[in-house]
Amino acid sequence: MTSFVQVDYRTKHPGVERAENAVATVKNVVAQFNGARVGASLLLAAVVASLLVVANQVVDTWGEGHLLAAWMVLWMVAFVALALLAGPARSAVASLRVQYAHWAEALRRQEEDERTWNAALRDARIMADLSRAMNGMAVDNIRRYY
Repeated sequence: MTSFVQVDYRTKHPGVERAENAVATVKNVVAQFNGARVGASLLLAAVVASLLVVANQVVDTWGEGHLLAAWMVLWMVAFVALALLAGPARSAVASLRVQYAHWAEALRRQEEDERTWNAALRDARIMADLSRAMNGMAVDNIRRYY
């Protein structure tokens, strides 16, 4: 007598599926990484930590009877600082990133100009091209004044 048995086996190993999901999650985290947000968070943490140190110094001067009130004040300072300084810290870090990008671009252009000038000093054809380009720019500048 013949009987057919149908067994449903998984086509993929569960460990492989978990590993693939973990890799996909890491890729998503890396893709969503925002340097300005991280910098703003670090700046905000530093400012809040310094405010907490000052508040702690103030709390230490109080007597033992007011310890609960002192801790309440300390945490209130922490949360108020987090609420009030998050926006300015984020905008400060964003402006620093923009300024750094402009500085890096200016430095790259300066180095490129330096390489071109050094090449022109060794090659008369490049120097002639630069001379013609500079004469053309001078003519254009003179035409703008008339």
